[in-house]
Amino acid sequence: MNPMTGAMNELAGMDELARLSSPMHRLHPLPKLLTVLLYIGIVLSFPNTRLSGLIAMVIFPAVGYAAAGIPVRTCFYKLRYILPLILAVGIWNPILNRAPILTIGRLTVSEGMVSFLALMLKGTLSLMASFLLVATTGIEKICYALRKLRVPKLLVTMLLITYRYISLLLSEAGTMVNAYSLRAPGQKGIHISAWGSFLGQLLLRSMDRASELYQSMQMRGFTGDFYYAEKLRAVTADYLFFPLAAALFLLFRLVNVAALLGGLIV
Repeated sequence: MNPMTGAMNELAGMDELARLSSPMHRLHPLPKLLTVLLYIGIVLSFPNTRLSGLIAMVIFPAVGYAAAGIPVRTCFYKLRYILPLILAVGIWNPILNRAPILTIGRLTVSEGMVSFLALMLKGTLSLMASFLLVATTGIEKICYALRKLRVPKLLVTMLLITYRYISLLLSEAGTMVNAYSLRAPGQKGIHISAWGSFLGQLLLRSMDRASELYQSMQMRGFTGDFYYAEKLRAVTADYLFFPLAAALFLLFRLVNVAALLGGLIV
C-alpha cells in the first residue's frame, strides 16, 4: 500500500474515533481541554527523581481510555513513530549520572536511571493525554474550546485549516508517488536524484489546490471565521469534571500516593 494512503487512512481513523459515543466523548470540550492542559503541566512539574509520584498520574489516562472505550494499544499504535523519540530525551542520563540513589537487595539504582525512567514516563503520559483529547473531541470542538478561552481567531483558524489541509497534501503526494512508481517499475522508493524535482512539483501542485480550495471557501461565504462546532450546552457533569480532576491532580502532586500506599501495604 502507498505510504501516503496509509497516512490518510490513519488521519481518517482519528476522525472516526472522535465520532464514537461514550461518556468521555459526550463531555463538553472546554473542561476536557483545560483538564488535559493542567494534567500535562502537573506531569511535567514533577522532579525527575520522583518516579514513584509520577506512577499515580497513570490513573487519569487509564480511566479516560476505559471511559472512552478506546484501547490503550490504539494510542501506542498511532503514536508509534513519536514514542521512540522520548527515549532520546534522557538516554544518556544513566551513563553520565551514576550516583547511587536506591538500593534494592544487591542491585544499586543510579540517579541517572531514575531520571531517565521519569522522563520516559512524563513524555508517554503527556502523549497519552493529548491523544485522548483529540480522539474523544475532534479538531472542530477543540478549536471551539480554544475560542472559548479567547485564543485569537487567526491562530485557531490556522490550526483548523492546517489540520484539514494535511489530507489534501497527502493526497497530492500519493498521486505523485503512484505516477513515479508507474514510470519506474521495480524501483523501491524515489531515487535521490528525483527528490528536488519531486518536492518542487509537490509544492506547486499543493499551492494550486490550496488556491482552488480558498476560492471555493470564498464562494461559500467564508469571511475569515469558522463555525467550529455547534453551540454545546454544558450539563452538571461538565461543570464537575474539571474541578474534580484538578483536585485529584494536585493531590497526586503534593502527596506521594504511590509511596504512601506502598508503605501501608508493607
